[in-house]
Amino acid sequence: MAEKNVIEFRDVAVSYDGKSVLKDINFTLQNGEFVYMIGSTGAGKSSFLKLIYRDIVPDIGDVIVNGYSVQSMSNSKVPYLRRSIGIVFQDFQLLADRTVHDNVAFALEVTGQSRRIIKQRVLEVLSLVGLSHKRLNMPDDLSGGEQQRVVIARALANEPRILLADEPTGNLDPEASSQIMDILKQINNRGMAILMVTHNYDLVRKFPNRTLRIIDGRLEVADAKTLHKEFR
Repeated sequence: MAEKNVIEFRDVAVSYDGKSVLKDINFTLQNGEFVYMIGSTGAGKSSFLKLIYRDIVPDIGDVIVNGYSVQSMSNSKVPYLRRSIGIVFQDFQLLADRTVHDNVAFALEVTGQSRRIIKQRVLEVLSLVGLSHKRLNMPDDLSGGEQQRVVIARALANEPRILLADEPTGNLDPEASSQIMDILKQINNRGMAILMVTHNYDLVRKFPNRTLRIIDGRLEVADAKTLHKEFR
């Protein structure tokens, strides 16, 4: 039976060069849940995400991700943790010299999957984001929204339990942003947990979900009044 919480922060604190960035963080993301995270630049959102895929470890407390303790796990286990997490960044980070198919396939090649599985899985995730017909195109042939859909497909290739989306619509126009959100909601409805960092109030309002804010290094629930203040 799958664990109810796919992410759990337990009394977590992080500091850089003696300066506190996150403090007393307690948080859970349940299996199949969709949560927004907001906060001003420098509030600690990036550090929060880095804790989840163990780019950093907490000074105090622990983070449990898909059953892995990032505090106590060995470095040899980190690749297995990261394979259980899909990550979508704002700036695409596609390989310019590879086709759409090969960009997605790369995520599977590095895990040693067979050619048969790679071919099947690439077509599955490209179909999910509506781009199977553009699998032989190069990234530069695509619009920004289409490139981000490729990034989502690549993030899903290894069938993760969690999708982290870091400002996935930050470089997109409103129409493309809505298309990305429709895809993310579709993925979420299939049972995947999603944690999305955003500054886009229109999307938060149009696609409401539990919303949290990092302020002064602490995590709090963002109610309607908070959202209005944050995005005004």
